[in-house]
Amino acid sequence: MSAQPRTNFPACFFQLQWGDWLNSPLELHTLPQPIISNDIHAKLREQIERTEHLIRLVPAGKLAWKPQSPSAATELGHLLGHLLDCLAGFCAVFLAAFPRELAHLAEVQSLRVNHACEPEDALERFREYEAHIERGFALCSDDDLRRMIPSVFVPEGESLLTLLLGNLEHLINHKYQLFFYLKLLHWRGTVAGKE
Repeated sequence: MSAQPRTNFPACFFQLQWGDWLNSPLELHTLPQPIISNDIHAKLREQIERTEHLIRLVPAGKLAWKPQSPSAATELGHLLGHLLDCLAGFCAVFLAAFPRELAHLAEVQSLRVNHACEPEDALERFREYEAHIERGFALCSDDDLRRMIPSVFVPEGESLLTLLLGNLEHLINHKYQLFFYLKLLHWRGTVAGKE
């Protein structure tokens, strides 16, 4: 018996003849999964989880604090409100990409963002946005990532991939800003379970 070629395909793939492949129920189970959109979704979930972790570490009574720097004009409470805007951006992108399926997101756009808010309020809104973002990614295929979507910044449109990555970058930048603020407040976090 000859050795099977080394691939990532399951062994049963090599046992099928071409005609079997066309008429096999296996055909439905071997269609390519949306790899790129799944990876973006996984990275976003990770960043949301890490951001929520940092929000939980915001010290009570420090929401009006801001770094003593001419360029740091944002108080900690307003930064929490801006993090809401970061997630609202994903909802806006998904509404533009799937307007019929996600029409309910039009109401989400009216929610207040970019305001001073308490950590508990920010976490509650994060969970709300996460649920909407989950629905958006459930509709998103890798083919959809190529579609051009008009935006307020580029009316002629940018690819859905570019818009999602831009929003991911926006969230990561402000997550880092929150981390930096917490470090300046002499916060001592744990790394791998150690002080």
